[in-house]
Amino acid sequence: MRFFLVLIYFLAGIQIFAQSWDFIKERDGIKIYTRNEKGSALKSFKGVMEVNSTMEMIGTVVGNVKNFDWWDEDIKELQVIANEDNVFTQYYLIYDVPWPLQDRDLCADARVTIDSSSGKKIIYATPLFGVIPEKTDMVRIKNYWQRWTIEPLHNGMKRLILEGFVDPGGIVPAWLYNMVITDTPLNLMGEVKKRVELPRD
Repeated sequence: MRFFLVLIYFLAGIQIFAQSWDFIKERDGIKIYTRNEKGSALKSFKGVMEVNSTMEMIGTVVGNVKNFDWWDEDIKELQVIANEDNVFTQYYLIYDVPWPLQDRDLCADARVTIDSSSGKKIIYATPLFGVIPEKTDMVRIKNYWQRWTIEPLHNGMKRLILEGFVDPGGIVPAWLYNMVITDTPLNLMGEVKKRVELPRD
């Protein structure tokens, strides 16, 4: 029995080690990490930053699909399917992809959880199936997740963590995807910072 328990702990340690984040770079106070996504040749990403702002201000920007113009310049259409503030949002969007590749579309369900004791807010988005029919001239993104974590700190600052993974589907070389994957958290978090950062005293 003792050997069996040791083996479990050893295997768990391997799993934790395999999924550890690798620091890539830091720019404008945003730290970027990547890691190997289980079962894929593509990598997931993580960005971490602290901002001088309020939970209310951040909430009007992060996870608010009604103001999506800053999300990604390649988004050419976004449709809100259903929404209940601070509970969930379901949405459909289309990415404009340069020729000769096909455009990508995504149907997502973002769920909000708020810890009443700490005030921590998490917005976790995953694919939403069976709502919007797939189109023959587009590639549907089906393997995707994204999580925003917004956490109040004791010094009045707020820590924002953006984690995610997206398999674009179709013919996209893994090496090319992995080269540009760090742009996503840098661009998104940089735009959030510009919109919510308050001047320091």
